[in-house]
Order: sequence, then C-alpha cells, then structure tokens
Amino acid sequence: MSKPAAIIDVHEAQETLRRLFANHKHAVFFGGAGVSTASGIPDFRSVDGLYHQHFAYPPETMLSHSFYETHPAEFFDFYRERMIALGAQPNQAHRKLAQLESDGVLDAVVTQNIDGLHQAAGSKRVYELHGSVHRNVCQSCGAVYGAEWVVAREHEDAGGVPVCPACGGHIKPDVVLYEEPLSENVLMGAVDAIASADLLVVGGTSLVVYPAAGLIRYFGGDALVIVNRDPTPQGALADVVISCDIAQAFDF
Repeated sequence: MSKPAAIIDVHEAQETLRRLFANHKHAVFFGGAGVSTASGIPDFRSVDGLYHQHFAYPPETMLSHSFYETHPAEFFDFYRERMIALGAQPNQAHRKLAQLESDGVLDAVVTQNIDGLHQAAGSKRVYELHGSVHRNVCQSCGAVYGAEWVVAREHEDAGGVPVCPACGGHIKPDVVLYEEPLSENVLMGAVDAIASADLLVVGGTSLVVYPAAGLIRYFGGDALVIVNRDPTPQGALADVVISCDIAQAFDF
C-alpha cells in the first residue's frame, strides 16, 4: 500500500497534528535545527545555512574538538558569534510542544539543537543530544557558566579565550563537537523515550546526521510523522509527511 502524499497545506497540517496528538497518550517529539529557524537561528545544511557561508575555516573544522584544542581563540570567536543567539525567543513550535507536555500529551522532547529554546518555552523533559550553549564548564574545577557569561568576555586570557574566574582553568562549552561522542546518559534517555512512545513526531531535521538520525529505528509505536520543509531520506518510513513551515504547522 502506497504512502499518502505529503501534506503541504498549513491548515491540513495543523488539523492532522491536532488529531494525532489528541488520539495518542505517549507522544515524543524529535527535532533538529529547522525547529529554531523561525526564531532567527540559522540551520546548517539548507541553502542559507551555516555550511553555505564562507569563513576562514570550514564550519565543520571550527566545530571540531581538535580545533577547540589547537585554535581556541578562533574557536571561541566562532562560538560566540555564530553558535550563541541570546536574543532568540521560542516560536510557536516550541510553545505548542511545551503546552502539549503540560497537558500530559507529550512525554519528552529529543533535540539536536543547542539553543535551549525548548526549556525557555517551558518544556521540562528535554534530551539535548548535542548539549547546550547555556552550559560552559571549567575543565579543572567543574564550575558551570552561562552563555551570557561567555558573551560578556569579562574573564579571558590575552588571546581572548575565556578562563575560569574561580581557578583559572580552561572553559569548554557543554556542546558535542565533531570528533566527540554523544552523552551516553542523554542518548539512553532519548532511546527509552522513543521506544516507549505511541506517536513519534520528527520535525525540522534532515535526518542525515548520525547517530542522532538513527534514533527513529527504536520507535515501534502507532504513528511516525515527519514535519520538514524538504524531503528526508526517511520519508518513506513515515505514516504522515508534512512539508510546510513547522512553526505554522504547530499553530493549533
């Protein structure tokens, strides 16, 4: 039996999502960069995304652990200017997901984003696969500093690299860089949530970055829904595909 055509009408998308959430008791949302584009945070792989902009080094290089180690000044320049977006506010997708959790419909959010907007909107159970810019950890004493502290640049060495005011140690963002593994605890929590779900809504992700993209294989529930502006490699596996703006689709 062939899959139904992708939904492109916003009103149909809204009604479809409203009905799906109303008819399931253990929904999980798994999202990527496209969830935050309506909040003014650029994604990575679209035509206007970060990977199509020009920098002194490729973004993939600057976001690697080895670059953080060998070029800390350039790393933190890029991190402050391109990865931290203090002015960004949650959009309708973030707000609706927080409401669905509060209503007891949504069990968890699994996100590849590092912006903290799900928590800012009120979501409580959030598995941040790639960490968060809002946690920056001293590698010597374990002190944790917020994104505002990094941007303020009040505690730096001569090269512009932040140092811990408590002990002088090196600061590392609690963000999973290239060459680094995902947190096992976060990953297992996400796997358990997805495996226990009866509805999995995947939104704003191209589903090409592993191991995160492989998480949907743990879903064995009733309905798999993909909400993404562009087609994804996993679209053929979905029961429902919605191809319109995710913030508008969640305005129900």
